[in-house]
Amino acid sequence: MAIARADFIEGMAKGMAVLESFDTERQRLNATLAAQRAGITRAAARRHLLTLAHLGYLETDGSYFWLAPKVLRFSGSYLASARLPRVLQPTLNRLAAQTSESFSAVVLDGDQVVIVARSGAEWKTSPAGAVRVLAYGLHLGARLPAHATSTGRVLLAAKTRTEFNAWLKGRELARLTSHTTVEPRKFRALIDEVRAQDYCVAGEEHELGVHALAVPLRNMQGQTVAALNVVAAPQRLEARAMQRDLLPLLLEAARELRPLL
Repeated sequence: MAIARADFIEGMAKGMAVLESFDTERQRLNATLAAQRAGITRAAARRHLLTLAHLGYLETDGSYFWLAPKVLRFSGSYLASARLPRVLQPTLNRLAAQTSESFSAVVLDGDQVVIVARSGAEWKTSPAGAVRVLAYGLHLGARLPAHATSTGRVLLAAKTRTEFNAWLKGRELARLTSHTTVEPRKFRALIDEVRAQDYCVAGEEHELGVHALAVPLRNMQGQTVAALNVVAAPQRLEARAMQRDLLPLLLEAARELRPLL
């Protein structure tokens, strides 16, 4: 959303940039690191860190700062009040009960996807014991790289070619595993394929051993508002089994949800 320059509060923008500097790679930051990550001066970063700590959003040992539980107020309020998660949750629960697989709904935020609803057990039982089938960190509010996930690719494919080219231009795609597609020309072709078939399979591109299938969730105007995916045991995502068992379920769920989105 574009606003008039006079309405833009630069101090708030800097404070949010500092708060967003914390992630799984950098869980603790000092003023120097926060300044580098937020793109502001060290003095400004220090003031914002101290203010956020004073307000209870950060904790500190005097030198380093880290996120405090109070930041969960934002995500908790969103999940409690936002319409999209509430609409999707019953369908995710039904799919999980029907298949014993794990389902999620995500939205695109810049170069990442954010999980806004999920359902399904993290562990399945096999003759050999419990088998982990969920990607690490796959929880509500988790942020995953769009280029290496089935949901991210579905949401990128929903962009016009002009929008997608602008998104990809100058962007370095991180290689997360040996299977990750990072070469721009190959990635562009991959998105064209997803756009044509209207679903995406990603195998071990974000995390080894993790396979996922995703479809777009569209509203009655034809706009893609989210993506629905399933993370399953590798044997369930072999091409024939996937098309026979899981893809029809996702497509039918997407059709059922369309009037509600």
